[in-house]
Amino acid sequence: QVQLVESGGGLVQAGGSLRLSCTASGQTTLSRAVGWFRQAPGKEREFVAAINWSGGNTRYAAPVTGRFTISRDSAKNTVYMQMNSLRPEDTAVYYCAARTWNVLSSTDSDYNYWGQGTQVTVSS
Repeated sequence: QVQLVESGGGLVQAGGSLRLSCTASGQTTLSRAVGWFRQAPGKEREFVAAINWSGGNTRYAAPVTGRFTISRDSAKNTVYMQMNSLRPEDTAVYYCAARTWNVLSSTDSDYNYWGQGTQVTVSS
């Protein structure tokens, strides 16, 4: 079993930056693909970014490409997401998720373990 804990959310003005962290604990380490998803009020959960175990492969959703950067520190069992040039439409609860396999996916049903989420609010 893997437990994931997100942190780093908060309130920021449009154009600002935040860095989210996702730290894993439990029986296994984060030696697998990890993704970030988000869910805004009244909307479905959507894919944001994903990274493989080595960090050599990443994938981004179109709305965040060029603004968000996903990375990982395997020694710390932590995945980060640097979010720059934030917009009000980025407001959502952000979740990290881990797969059983070390293969990138933008489909939430492919992920087996989920964190509790962290709120990101961007004011205009």
